[in-house]
Amino acid sequence: MGNTLQPTGGIEPVNLRDALEERYLAYALSTIMHRALPDVRDGLKPVHRRLLYAMRLLKLDPDAGFKKCARVVGDVIGKYHPHGDQAVYDALVRLAQDFAVRYPLIEGQGNFGNIDGDNAAAMRYTEARLTAVAQALLDGIDEDAVDFRETYDGEDKEPIVLPGAFPNLLANGATGIAVGMATSIPPHNAAELCDVALALIEDRETPVERLLEMLPGPDFPTGGTIVEPRHTIAEAYRTGRGGFRVRARWEKEDTGRGTYQIVVTEIPFQVQKSRLIEKIAELMLARKLPLLADIRDESAEDIRLVLEPKSRTVDPVILMESLFRVTDLQTRVPLNMNVLSGGKVPSVMGLSEVMLAWLDHRRDVLQRRSRFRVEKIAHRLEVLGGYLVAYLNLDEVIRIIREEDEPKPALIAAFSLTDVQAEAILNMRLRSLRRLEEMEIRREHDELTTEKAGLEALLASPARQWKKIGSEIAAIRKTFGPDTVLGRRRTDFADAPETGEAEIVEAMIEREPVTIVISDKGWVRALKGHMQDLSSVAFKNDDHLRFAIQAQTTDKLVLFATDGRFFTLGCDKLPGGRGHGEPLRLMVDLGEEQDIVAAFAHDPARRLLVAGSDGRGFVLEEKDVIAMTRKGKQALNVDAGTEAAFCVSAAGDMVGVIGENRKLLLFPAEQVPVMARGKGVRLQRYKDGGTADICFFNRGEGLSWTDAAGRVHTRAVDEMRDWLGDRAQTGRMAPNGFPRNGRFDGRPKQGSR
Repeated sequence: MGNTLQPTGGIEPVNLRDALEERYLAYALSTIMHRALPDVRDGLKPVHRRLLYAMRLLKLDPDAGFKKCARVVGDVIGKYHPHGDQAVYDALVRLAQDFAVRYPLIEGQGNFGNIDGDNAAAMRYTEARLTAVAQALLDGIDEDAVDFRETYDGEDKEPIVLPGAFPNLLANGATGIAVGMATSIPPHNAAELCDVALALIEDRETPVERLLEMLPGPDFPTGGTIVEPRHTIAEAYRTGRGGFRVRARWEKEDTGRGTYQIVVTEIPFQVQKSRLIEKIAELMLARKLPLLADIRDESAEDIRLVLEPKSRTVDPVILMESLFRVTDLQTRVPLNMNVLSGGKVPSVMGLSEVMLAWLDHRRDVLQRRSRFRVEKIAHRLEVLGGYLVAYLNLDEVIRIIREEDEPKPALIAAFSLTDVQAEAILNMRLRSLRRLEEMEIRREHDELTTEKAGLEALLASPARQWKKIGSEIAAIRKTFGPDTVLGRRRTDFADAPETGEAEIVEAMIEREPVTIVISDKGWVRALKGHMQDLSSVAFKNDDHLRFAIQAQTTDKLVLFATDGRFFTLGCDKLPGGRGHGEPLRLMVDLGEEQDIVAAFAHDPARRLLVAGSDGRGFVLEEKDVIAMTRKGKQALNVDAGTEAAFCVSAAGDMVGVIGENRKLLLFPAEQVPVMARGKGVRLQRYKDGGTADICFFNRGEGLSWTDAAGRVHTRAVDEMRDWLGDRAQTGRMAPNGFPRNGRFDGRPKQGSR
């Protein structure tokens, strides 16, 4: 239970749950409505709207002089925005940064920060004024175009929304985090938005696909290249949720003698250049970018990052793809068009809904401004009628004013004037009398009458209203068209190059020779270099060498286990040569009852034959066994009592199989099927025991084996005619000179303890 103090000093118990819910809801509503989400009509949050309105009252128009930002911030926090001055100044600074907003609303003078992430100078040093874009947003605010409300202290009025003649929401975008919701809208090209608006004026049901022909995607102030597929972009704009992958713009620059360097001229939106360079330098020190030799920042006003490859043979596309993977040279800009609809209801809108909401607001503004102008014209026509009476009866008017104690009622009675007309005559200056000419009055009267009739016709015709709005939008498009410096598109579109996954992964690993050592008890380590003599390699007590594989750090280590599963490990991820390494069972999901049958460096072009101890097996593609997971990939299914026992290279057109009963069988390799997974087929039949060894060889080269003394014996196939047969036969006893252990290489079987 919580306590709340009463004015009388008494204490009243309050349910804590209710109190928290009430206060948290009030906080959430305040954050959503007055801080985090922009209004769909003018694309502004309250702090930005108050900044622009305060600057307008200070007469900081585009053609006026600058004023100190401290003066602006003081007016904003004193009259409209009772929050911290630094928060308001930060909002002002961002609206002036041409690398942060696509169409700056404020023109700054002084240090307003830079793309490296440096802060702006203090507000007492900087000056500001409005831009033409901001002026377009404010246009008509004095003509009853929008509603006003009282400020926080009730002493002033502030606009609830701006007239918004510029499509600011999508043109400049917005980001914000509220309670339980967020918004993220990237900037777009204003001319393209105007094209979309004109299309929707003609047909409000225009499909998104048609709109995207005019608005292909975001247009960031920092440029870059969008590599998102078109169908993904269309779905994002249809639903209001999605994202865009944005890449830095780069080019290859020849430096002579076959060498080159890469120059980055544009970086993704909202990426700090200095932090980007630091990240790349850190990755270089960590040897995560082996293809990159150096990075230099040669930027002045324009961005120029120079990347030097390790050698002239490095493919620039592969180098950049490796950088895009691990650095902010490629980022993902989210799209979440969560906005305040009508200034009250937060909702996620698609492209069509956002643009239609803006158009409806523009129509409402047009109607209000037209009615305001009609009222002003009616008042002026009434005054002109009084002036005409005064001009035609000037002497009598002067007499009444001079002689009557109450001239106003006398004028009304004498000439049948209205109160407004009489008041206007009495307030008229004497020097205006000589200029009051009947023709001039009638000319102005006729002009205003014509204008009033036109405005009344406009208010009565929706078609005329949309035509008027269309002409206003066309004028905005001309002002910020593609042929202007500010309006030209900066971000282009491209497809990501078709680069192999393996090439990119390899490019991110420094290529070095290693010797992978696996002990009998399953400890693994990677020793630097290709070691021929492993006699000096130390092992734990009662442990010894089982496998030694020469590979590169860019290779994958493939393991085949007795349960028929393949495991894959990156050679660059293996523990170094210091100590005894680490147990394989910590890296892969290998049970205590399982063991490693074979270990080798991956060759995607190779075929393998896998077989169990019962003599059943098949051939598979080595590229299909890769699985970078702890559980590995099942290939050979084994029954209880048997286990996977062989994994050999299937290079040749003949297969040789010898059983533990020393019977040898040779048959064509084509009799062994190529499968992805299964038990396989019987390779050799046994009454007792199982398979001792398997090999592949070419018929033209003959069958070779190595005896215990290390001598190599080769027999032509014609000499081995007695052992030729078909798969699944029993074979004949091995010829004289064949190793007693039943191994073609003469060595003990690896993997046996």
